[in-house]
Amino acid sequence: MAAAAAACRLLRLAPRRIRSPRHSPLTGLTLLPTPLAASSGWRRYCAAAQASAPPPTANAATGETVGEFRRRIRVSEVKGGEDEGAAWVGKDLTVRGWVRTCRAQRTVTFVEVNDGSCLSNMQCVLTPETEGYDQIDSITTGASVLVEGVVASSQGGKQKVELKVSKIILIGESDPTSFPIQKKRVSREFLRTVAHLRPRTNTFGAVARVRNALAYATHKFFQDSGFVWVSSPIITASDCEGAGEQFYVTTLLSNSAEGGCPVNSIPSKDGKVDWSQDFFCKPAFLTVSGQLNGEAYASALSDIYTFGPTFRAENSNTSRHLAEFWMIEPELAFADLNDDMACASAYLQYVVKYILENCKEDMDFFNTWVEKGIIERLNSVVEKSFVQMSYSDAIKLLIGSNKKFEFPVKWGLDLQSEHERYITEVAFGGRPVIIRDYPKDIKAFYMRQNDDGKTVAAMDLLVPRVGELIGGSQREERLDYLEARLDEANLNKDSYWWYLDLRRYGSVPHAGFGLGFERLVQFATGIDNIRDAIPFPRVPGSAEF
Repeated sequence: MAAAAAACRLLRLAPRRIRSPRHSPLTGLTLLPTPLAASSGWRRYCAAAQASAPPPTANAATGETVGEFRRRIRVSEVKGGEDEGAAWVGKDLTVRGWVRTCRAQRTVTFVEVNDGSCLSNMQCVLTPETEGYDQIDSITTGASVLVEGVVASSQGGKQKVELKVSKIILIGESDPTSFPIQKKRVSREFLRTVAHLRPRTNTFGAVARVRNALAYATHKFFQDSGFVWVSSPIITASDCEGAGEQFYVTTLLSNSAEGGCPVNSIPSKDGKVDWSQDFFCKPAFLTVSGQLNGEAYASALSDIYTFGPTFRAENSNTSRHLAEFWMIEPELAFADLNDDMACASAYLQYVVKYILENCKEDMDFFNTWVEKGIIERLNSVVEKSFVQMSYSDAIKLLIGSNKKFEFPVKWGLDLQSEHERYITEVAFGGRPVIIRDYPKDIKAFYMRQNDDGKTVAAMDLLVPRVGELIGGSQREERLDYLEARLDEANLNKDSYWWYLDLRRYGSVPHAGFGLGFERLVQFATGIDNIRDAIPFPRVPGSAEF
């Protein structure tokens, strides 16, 4: 019934009555002639749902049977095979999608329809005899349509097959004078201002599909490897990174008053905000990482991973930073840094291989229009073994290169992107490189201290074009060492009481890593700005859509 109701709402948009169909292309239900159908074409779709339900018995409660869910045939299934749709020739097909272009000639009209399932459009061929052809003037770029017809071999050179249309239904009009996405190419900067419409472009449709494939491959890799997915909280009272760049979550700022919340209405005590009157009775933040919570579950389930949104209140307007982003964070119990590096390497090779095998059309598009050579670059990640070296050796390598870097190279300083890219792109010829054993003063408090007392068992996985893609470490499982590190970082141990408990009750060596999902999308697509790797970017000064 819900599907029929939705069909009713959609078809009210049509500017003409639909002729008497025998089968509903929207609901998949057989339509029976009824008085309603005789008076209004679009009402037939509603009558179908009523006709499909069996008549109620005398004692039965009134109600209607829910219709069967049916998987629709997508354009990708027709044109995505090796024969590019040749096996579909002569078969009936219904396409639902959005018009990319409409070209009218003297005796025939070509309408390119894209349903979002792939880069390719379905070329739909209409003649004046096509049912619904009287709406052709309203079938413009951006309009939504439903097209029925028979698949035929195409006479054009751009595609193997096309659709000989027997009926077209205009579902939603699109004003051609104001629709911002036309055939002419526009900049990605402009498309960010219309982020609600940019997935209808080739570039962002392809990014969305590859992003989806990477997410699917992520879950598949960890599930097949025996990991348990854990939902880490979005609201937290802890600062995992100890950097303090967090968004506050509070109800003290009431917006009920006109013009917002007066400053003098915020509860205070001794000149400071009185957090005891807030919703959580103490300061709370949007999480920067699910790692600490993941460690708790790894201490019971052995191998787990989190995959969810994280937030950073860093005022950085660069092509590498977002205020809201997604993180993949596995935790492995009974594991050390070597296990961690092996897991990170295997994961990256798995997901890259998955998109190369399952997103070929989109990857060919990126290889042609976004970054020439990206497929070769990604293949090298899959095929080449990863190498590892210590931070100290990396510093020696950079100093010995005699290359002039923008940022200084010195033991004790963090590596910058230019250093990381030199190591992986130049020194190792495009091979992924893992740098391990960093100075403890530039790493987070939870990383395990090495025996030298100066470094921690941390690692960063570097890849060409991006630099650091994955950061991980063996976690500090020794209670006394962890408490000392919290003191050194001036972090309140009371806020981490439960995290310290994990070291009191059955502590084990464990390790994990974090991967910014949007950076993975960048790496896999060649998109140079991270704001284009997420559907609706959140950055300083912008929280649109």
